[in-house]
Order: sequence, then structure tokens, then C-alpha cells
Amino acid sequence: MDLYRERLWATPWLFVSTILVVPAVMLVFAPINFAVGVVLAIVFYAAIVIALLATAPVIRVTAAELTAGNAKIPLEFIGEPRAFTGEEATMERGQRLDARAWLLIRGWIKPVVKVPVLDVDDPAPYWLISTRNPDQLVRVLDEARRPL
Repeated sequence: MDLYRERLWATPWLFVSTILVVPAVMLVFAPINFAVGVVLAIVFYAAIVIALLATAPVIRVTAAELTAGNAKIPLEFIGEPRAFTGEEATMERGQRLDARAWLLIRGWIKPVVKVPVLDVDDPAPYWLISTRNPDQLVRVLDEARRPL
């Protein structure tokens, strides 16, 4: 059972901005055949939308593990998570970022949660995860990792 679940969908402006592929494809193919240009422009845009939807990662917290995208870590191996928003989140994603950290960050989602990794065999010192609900994710992780 999921204690927390969030899919990191692309923001609407990303779908709107990628519509610029339509005139670009039309510009290339319209001189050859206008109908082909229209069809290919629609196909290219549809492919981009499908790719954005299909590749949106999921963050899940269960009673036993944290899953972020394709990565999983048992809750027994995570430390105290911290939420960052605004300028602090920008610093965590940039100047304070450790090159060894495991990242699931999306440019269109500003807040992040930093989850320390306690497993000595894991080369990543922490996970940095984009989330639209940083305080809720931290609260759920704190509650889930506490022994009953």
C-alpha cells in the first residue's frame, strides 16, 4: 500500500512550448508536399506529448521502501529527509550539489527533498528528489521510517 504517491508530470507550459515543433516540421516538409508536412507535424507533436507523459517518473513511499523513478531504497537505509523550496532548492540543485548524489530532478518542479543515504555500501551520499509536495513527502518519510 502506498503511503505517498506522486507522478512528476510535465507542466502545461512545456506542452504548449513544444507545439513549436509543428511550424518547424511544416517549414521543412511543406515545400515538398504540404499535406505530408501537416501530417508529420501532427505526428511529431503527438510523439513528443506521448514521450512526456510516458516518461514522467513516480515517487512512491510504502511501509518498506522509497521509490523514485526506477530507483528503490529500503527505508531502513535513509536518514532524516529535508525539504527545500525557493532559493534554497536552487542552491541544493546547483552550488551545494554533491556530484555523487542520486538525482531525480525536473527543471519545471522547483521544490526538492534531500534524503540522506545511510547505507555504507551505497556510493551516493543522498538522493535529491523534485516534488510538488516537499513538506508532505518529508512528513510521510519521517512517519514511515520510525519504528512502531
